[in-house]
Amino acid sequence: MKKIKWILVILWMVVIFIFSNETSTMSNEKSRFFIYLIQTLGLDLNAFFGNLSNFMVRKASHFLEYFILAILLFNIIKGKFEIKKVFIISIVIVVLYACTDEIHQIFIPGRTARIKDIFIDIIGGSMGLLVGYFIHKKIFCEKEN
Repeated sequence: MKKIKWILVILWMVVIFIFSNETSTMSNEKSRFFIYLIQTLGLDLNAFFGNLSNFMVRKASHFLEYFILAILLFNIIKGKFEIKKVFIISIVIVVLYACTDEIHQIFIPGRTARIKDIFIDIIGGSMGLLVGYFIHKKIFCEKEN
């Protein structure tokens, strides 16, 4: 089970790397396709965000990528350390991976490294840790009762 958890973390990091390895044109096309899919479900992002829809989808994807990464990390580390250390170790990994991800994007045509994207990644990771903690606490407390 432990190996599977690590494999999931590594696979998710590979997914993030693959998304970051796309040119700006490819990334924009995926964002537009996602907007189209959402519209077919009856939610018009363009009505909410106007010309910023593509931008919002791209930033939301940053948030979501690191939200998921943090939950996966929390799930592995939670049994090994006290909760404070679990948060610190997880967020350090999230920050380091977010930084290397942005550096990686410098070398991709049409992409740039942005500090604000790192902050979005960190916020996503932090929220993922909180969600992971509350889910763990609820399950753990229910087992004790």
